[in-house]
Amino acid sequence: MARTRDDDACPGALAVHQAADGALARVRLPGGMIEAPQLEALALAAHRFGSPAMELTSRGNLQIRGITDAEALGDAIADAGLLPSPTHERVRNVVASPLTGRKGGNADVRGLVRGLDAAIQANARLARLPGRFMFALDDGRGDVSGLGADVGLHFLDEDTAALLVAGVDTGVRTGDGVPLLVRVAERFADIRGTAWRTTELDDTSPLLDGLTPTAEPGAVWPPVARPTVGWIPQDDGLVTLGAAVPLGVLKTRVAEYLAAVGSPMVITPWRSVLVFDLDEEIADTALRVLAPLGLVFDDASPWLDVSACTGSPGCAHSAADVRRDAAAAVHDGTSGSHRHFVGCERACGSPPTGDVLVATAGGYEPRHP
Repeated sequence: MARTRDDDACPGALAVHQAADGALARVRLPGGMIEAPQLEALALAAHRFGSPAMELTSRGNLQIRGITDAEALGDAIADAGLLPSPTHERVRNVVASPLTGRKGGNADVRGLVRGLDAAIQANARLARLPGRFMFALDDGRGDVSGLGADVGLHFLDEDTAALLVAGVDTGVRTGDGVPLLVRVAERFADIRGTAWRTTELDDTSPLLDGLTPTAEPGAVWPPVARPTVGWIPQDDGLVTLGAAVPLGVLKTRVAEYLAAVGSPMVITPWRSVLVFDLDEEIADTALRVLAPLGLVFDDASPWLDVSACTGSPGCAHSAADVRRDAAAAVHDGTSGSHRHFVGCERACGSPPTGDVLVATAGGYEPRHP
């Protein structure tokens, strides 16, 4: 069902959101990809013009809170090369398999991420997309296809991909994915009314007008709840380090240490950072430096099974300091399925699997669909 209002207040780097703790900016990172100098520039800008910590989002983006000078922050983001299109900055929402091209998968989708980002920016019609509309490029391993993106590709082999709408295989097959994704997104922008997501349309079939399914539709992929962390051998013999960021709060000082490694990185939808293309000696040194800073490299860590929205005092809607309570749950040693602590029924940032626990006056209660 479509929403009854159309006040899309999804923040961007320029269109900041006024939160309880001040202005909030969100920096889109298509595919989560960020270079070391860019992360360093963001960390310095956040420390100077906002909070001494950044937030990793469930779409692989970065947020800066408590902004004191939004214009100066926007200039710093642009100078870092992270604001290539002021008109499209909120709609560059692209998630991609984080390890693509480095380990496993049926295809390397890094080039498609860049091509899709360029195509989005070049299309005036797509500037009308809501800030929550999301594209997904899954290299076949099934990690981001389970995130329920509005439109996406799931590669079945190196040259053929399934077209997904709202996370469901449409039966349409393609070997030329970017134009097809743009076509579906254009169609959504034209017919959406007050809908922000494809799941809010009463009928998604108009998005596929003129497209002929050649396979059985309806396949879905299970959601992934935990990031890949630790020492990850790449297919080329180099090493990736996977670091979970507890509750998605990345201190600017820690971000500077990550940037000092000097390698390309990806911010994942599971609030972790992947540092790529390391030889073993550098990887070992980086691991010894980064682990004591609070980053999580242990696959058995209970931090991998808990997440939280911002909560109080940053969010005026929240009934509790949910990050404090989530951290307490970790330290208490309780375990089970993934738990996402939220301060109100909006349940921001909730993963597609696990338990969502909503703060109430009497404690936390499971959120019901």
